[in-house]
Amino acid sequence: MQNFIKENNNIPQIADVDVLVCGAGPAGIGASIMAARLGVSVMLVEAQGCLGGIATAGMMSHWGGRSSSKIMPEIWDLAYEKAKDIGWAQENGCGKDAIYHDIQKIVLEEMIEKEKIRVLYYTLVCKAVVEDGTIVGAIVENKSGRGFIKAKRVIDSTGDGDVAASAGVPYFKGRETDNRMQPCTIMFNIGGVDFERAVFPPSFETTVQTEKGELQALAKKLLPFPAGHVLLYKQPMPGTVCCNMTNAIEIDGTNSESLTKGVFTCRSQIVPIIKFLREYVPGYENCWLMSSASLIGVRETRHFEGMESLSKDDILTAKYYDNWVVRRGWFNFDVHNLTGASLDKTGIQHGWKQNNEYTIPYGCLLPKNIEGLLLSGRNISGSHLAHSNFRIMSVCIAIGEAAGVAAAISVKQNTKLSLVDVKEMQKHFGE
Repeated sequence: MQNFIKENNNIPQIADVDVLVCGAGPAGIGASIMAARLGVSVMLVEAQGCLGGIATAGMMSHWGGRSSSKIMPEIWDLAYEKAKDIGWAQENGCGKDAIYHDIQKIVLEEMIEKEKIRVLYYTLVCKAVVEDGTIVGAIVENKSGRGFIKAKRVIDSTGDGDVAASAGVPYFKGRETDNRMQPCTIMFNIGGVDFERAVFPPSFETTVQTEKGELQALAKKLLPFPAGHVLLYKQPMPGTVCCNMTNAIEIDGTNSESLTKGVFTCRSQIVPIIKFLREYVPGYENCWLMSSASLIGVRETRHFEGMESLSKDDILTAKYYDNWVVRRGWFNFDVHNLTGASLDKTGIQHGWKQNNEYTIPYGCLLPKNIEGLLLSGRNISGSHLAHSNFRIMSVCIAIGEAAGVAAAISVKQNTKLSLVDVKEMQKHFGE
């Protein structure tokens, strides 16, 4: 392929901030709010036209798992109170962890505005700018063109670690043995569900016997491959259900052509899935498509090398790190089948016996070979199996909060991120 060389590489500086947060998913929300609350200037750049990432544009059904996050309960409470007046059906029995997507978008913007965080939507991070081994900002691109954002500290909350990859942080993709990555999904909502008769299988291993057969077996047989499982979650609005049933395997979320293929694959499955629900699932006979996510759910891509790394054994043994920056982490090994539908043979859901909570050490957020940069969210340093646990949104937002605190302290004390006193950081985190 012939290279195209720009004659003029002058890129204007469009901002100068203490902390630049790249990506406004749960981790980016946690990072930006915590940093701003500690009194530093924060800019948050996001490729979508809303805050929340998978929690909003990705239409995730609920916040799964648990952690010591301080900000997550704030989001739940604010969204619940705002939604009660305009549609949250309390009789549905949904907990506050259920997501009313459009309400949550509004609440997140209100929270960000309150902290005076500058936001740029529809903005892609193109390149990390590194000088003498230290990141000094990033080049972004949007409708206004290309621009350089100068920053004392940069937090990579892009999920895929686009900033860290550009900065040269070493990584591997997917599973250690073969680099295969978990499948992608486009979530969608349906209406017209009869809640009095409806069933709501919450996991791959949940079986439901009906007059026409067992639902998981029917889905595997009748839905277009690689779709083939039934995951249905009540939503706060009357008669609405969020469906986690589309499936695209062998997709690389860091490659635009592959990602586009994943979108086409998932969207092509939505109508067959709805027809299946109408025909085979009690209470869904009159269901109809309400909306589908504008952001495809990418579960796994790059795993970066950090000063420390979280392993599956750390989670299985609920290891306690003295230099923790996240506590009370809990979930299972949620490994979606890398070659088809349902749970991968390495995943554990119903068989998950470890109910103790684990910690994440600060070193997992500190990338190798680069100063001034923090990993935040599912891109922290960890193994494939550990990642299948800590990638859950409730843990990712807590990781983001830790990154925000570290960045703010580092700026205010004019010290390297690697030298920030973890004990001082710990004073700012949830119980």
